[in-house]
Amino acid sequence: MRIGILTGGGDCPGLNAVIRAVVRKGIFHHQDEFTGFLEGWRGVMEDQTTALSLDAIAGILPRGGTILRTSRTNPMKKEGGIQRCLETLKRHRVEALISIGGDDTQSVAYKLHECGVKVVGVPKTIDNDLSGTDFCFGFDTAVNVATEAIDRVHTTAEAHNRVIVVEVMGRDSGWIAIYSGIAGGADVILIPERPFDIDEVAETLRQRHNRGRYFSVVVIAEGARLLAGKDDQVAFAPGKKDEFGHIRLGGIGTLLAQELEKRTGFETRAVVLGHTQRGGSPTAFDRMLATRYGIGAIDAVHRSDFGKMVALKGTQIVTIALKEALSRTRVVGQDLIDVAIGLGEPMHATALKGK
Repeated sequence: MRIGILTGGGDCPGLNAVIRAVVRKGIFHHQDEFTGFLEGWRGVMEDQTTALSLDAIAGILPRGGTILRTSRTNPMKKEGGIQRCLETLKRHRVEALISIGGDDTQSVAYKLHECGVKVVGVPKTIDNDLSGTDFCFGFDTAVNVATEAIDRVHTTAEAHNRVIVVEVMGRDSGWIAIYSGIAGGADVILIPERPFDIDEVAETLRQRHNRGRYFSVVVIAEGARLLAGKDDQVAFAPGKKDEFGHIRLGGIGTLLAQELEKRTGFETRAVVLGHTQRGGSPTAFDRMLATRYGIGAIDAVHRSDFGKMVALKGTQIVTIALKEALSRTRVVGQDLIDVAIGLGEPMHATALKGK
């Protein structure tokens, strides 16, 4: 069988592990042939390909990034984009396509499926916010990077009696913030699911100082929002959007640090982790999960389970409809919020509960 593979959207650790698993099982057990499309959907539109042989995937398991490269190209926003994709797939005699990516990548896959392409999706989003699966690969690596950073800034915060704000990824959901914040012992955790009041955060820090704790660590997701009607600052550069309509985020950590210092008088610094969360070698957990997803994807192809996405449910790899996976954003549940509330200062607990 001739199978196409692409990786779309932002890169994250574990992409190469998926590619490796798909190709190894496909060749060893089904004598498949693989065509890799370069730079996500751009490669399908522009007919940029590479052969994926056993030699091509040798040694890629521990490597970050993706040997196929990636982009945020959206064929649905290009004139004739979907038709060009269909023509490329036909030209290469692709009998099935495995798309590795998040909701944006899978939305294009679903559109092609509606056009008759035999598609299987693999969930990839470092924010861990894709519906229908318990975990996406890359998330565990990002949490480990963020937790190590929080551990490190604790020592300098304590040494200098500073407040340090750590900004982590998380556009619409705060999975990285809540996991790393709890694991790293952060004093305040701010997530998109619960808009916050800067004055309330400032009061939490004052209460800590009153107890003789003269330093604090605040973890904030890049997409965290201010409570309506309280402040009108924004965390992004207005008007800068990608092809899927997402505003480019970044900067709320610096904004918050400035406001906290102004309101409390405590010396405050911001650390923006940014793309360091995406880079480097995947953790053992992510290598294992990505490998299982790859095996699940090639198995789905050979049982003709198309229009589906592989997913982790409990400890099992299953398939769910792409339409279901795209139906909503997976947000942090109340159970994890309750854990943070139980560990936090009273004022911070009020902020997490929302209003």
